[in-house]
Amino acid sequence: MSIIKIMPCLDMKNGRVVKGVHFVDIKDAGDPVQNAAFYQQEGADELAMLDIAATLENRKTRLEWVRQVAAVIDIPLTVSGGINSLEDIEMVLAAGADNVSMNSAAVGNPDLVRQAAQKFGSDKITVAIDARRNAGMPSGFELVVSGGTKPVGKDAIAWAGQCQELGAGVILPTSMDGDGTLAGYDLPFTRAVADVVKVPVVASGGAGTLEHFYEGVVKGGAGILLAASVFHFRTFSIRQVKTYLREKGLKVVL
Repeated sequence: MSIIKIMPCLDMKNGRVVKGVHFVDIKDAGDPVQNAAFYQQEGADELAMLDIAATLENRKTRLEWVRQVAAVIDIPLTVSGGINSLEDIEMVLAAGADNVSMNSAAVGNPDLVRQAAQKFGSDKITVAIDARRNAGMPSGFELVVSGGTKPVGKDAIAWAGQCQELGAGVILPTSMDGDGTLAGYDLPFTRAVADVVKVPVVASGGAGTLEHFYEGVVKGGAGILLAASVFHFRTFSIRQVKTYLREKGLKVVL
């Protein structure tokens, strides 16, 4: 059994950590540097930082945010939002990120994933896959881009398999049906992705109870558990989550 990792996510807008429901109804959740340092101290295994407005505002990730957060942590940092080219990836990694995550850009130019994996290594490249239920798709899940606002007409599970073939080292699926709802990870979606890839899968979107984290592993097949709201608003500490998972028989590093 592999070690399960906990990954808080800093959704960034206007220099602040924010959190919404279904990617809207945004609320302030504090200072990114303070949150990052706090989560490392709490025992986070990794940290994600998403510039949620970069793609919609047609701009690059704010590198100063990356530098500020990277300066206060030693754990791996995955950065996403507005990353559209090999040059963007190089700048984000140079600013202190350990890994970059692409979403809309990868869908628009799948070859970018292959080129990035070849140049920087698969371990540096995550592809985030946003999807929503659509019975017209073979798997029942349709790929969406631009912060969940634009359906693509492509099967999300088939895309996950393609991303692995292109060289992505991690797949991060998020269900638009579950994001920010605290109703639990979208287990059928997460499991469908985990069943078609061999690389690590990050469960994302909707964790609201301790049991949801456990289900993300045993039912969803995820090896990394991402959450935002429950950590930002201090519903649970990372240690609480890890202790619970260990008591349920999963391997974690306390």
